[in-house]
Amino acid sequence: MDMHPSHDPCAKIQNMAGRFKVKQYLHRGWQLLRIAVLVVILSFILGGSIIPATGLTVQVRGFTRGNEFNFATWTLEAIGAKLLSWGLSVDRFLTPEAQSDLVLNYLAQVQQVNGLNAEIIVIYTNPNIPDPEQVSQTLRIALDTEMSRLNSLAPMAEAVLQAQLMAVIQESSLSFLGQALPPSLYQVSDIPQSLVVSPRTEIRQVFEVSLTPSISLAFKDQLETAIFSKLDHAALVVPIGGIGTYPTMVMQTTDLVWLTDTIAHEWVHNFLSLRPLGINYFTNEALRTINETTASLAGQELGFLVLEKYYPEFLPASAVPLHTKMASSPIEDISQEEIFNFQAEIHKTRVEADRLLAKGDVAGAEAYMEARRLTFWENGYPIRKLNQAYFAFYGAYSTEVEGGAAGEDPVGPAVQALRARYPELADFLNAISRVTSYDALLKLLEP
Repeated sequence: MDMHPSHDPCAKIQNMAGRFKVKQYLHRGWQLLRIAVLVVILSFILGGSIIPATGLTVQVRGFTRGNEFNFATWTLEAIGAKLLSWGLSVDRFLTPEAQSDLVLNYLAQVQQVNGLNAEIIVIYTNPNIPDPEQVSQTLRIALDTEMSRLNSLAPMAEAVLQAQLMAVIQESSLSFLGQALPPSLYQVSDIPQSLVVSPRTEIRQVFEVSLTPSISLAFKDQLETAIFSKLDHAALVVPIGGIGTYPTMVMQTTDLVWLTDTIAHEWVHNFLSLRPLGINYFTNEALRTINETTASLAGQELGFLVLEKYYPEFLPASAVPLHTKMASSPIEDISQEEIFNFQAEIHKTRVEADRLLAKGDVAGAEAYMEARRLTFWENGYPIRKLNQAYFAFYGAYSTEVEGGAAGEDPVGPAVQALRARYPELADFLNAISRVTSYDALLKLLEP
């Protein structure tokens, strides 16, 4: 008997199931669309550092134009990759243990690829191998296979670590309406190198621009020399491990401790960028130091919590969150004659360089820093160039109890002191995120 589909019970069930699936797909599509819109909006808000076009800026960019990193292209590609990752949502179907195993497998795969690359480089640099292409053929085939596997693991591992960090953020009472804002998004990438420029007469970052990752050492030296000789400024191209774009950009690594710290550090920058402290990042040196020191302190704490919850076997035996360490020991007590303490020695160098520059002895300060660079080299610390730009960059990350590159700058210690006042990280971040000047920070420290 020929029956109308609407009268067939099986057909009814199939139709209902079909409509349900369509609704599911539409709901999922609407979710992805909302996420896409949110990511695009946040990428514009958080994505780039805007540097005023001063005379020095125009002059420096005359040297760097053509080698500057294209953040717009990178951001669009990263957003596309993240949307694709969300569409797959492979990590949602794994148990928490399987998710952590996936991350560890990814890191092991990075190690595998790095090992094969190293072997191939050795073959090509060995003068006793006349045909390195032939000799390395098997290794290159293996490398292609392992790279393909790494590329398939990377988006899933990133999704897992993002979710793990957001879970820790929510547990730390840093979420808004149950959601970490902004959501943690990062992508492993070749990281741009940063050109930092400081006046020769004082240690102060006056300009920074991101350069392509592939620039040669010879180009770095030529660029630094040109800025020194033609613009009378100290310059240094420094390597960086992460950038607070949105999604954030993170260097590839096999070190889980460093990775969790870095993605948390960059998330804190994104968190602050939606608040007065981050909005005023480029206002002056003090606010840049407050931002960087805050991100370093909070990033290490959040990274510690991720390790503690999901990868406890990777916690160092003597692991203690940075804010719980007491900075009461003077540097002289930490430094021992028979042990070369890098942080104490770089602190000493910064203090003396500041003293000489304050006297107006620029040539003396530069000669002193170069002599100290040789001392660091002799003690196993290969600093390529030690100048005003070096201290202007590294001095902003003021978290070392030994003093470090910040010297006697009081800004970093003030941030550390404020952190010590709050038992909870969320209370500290909410308080300091409203700071718009060093004086405002000092007011928070008043009894």
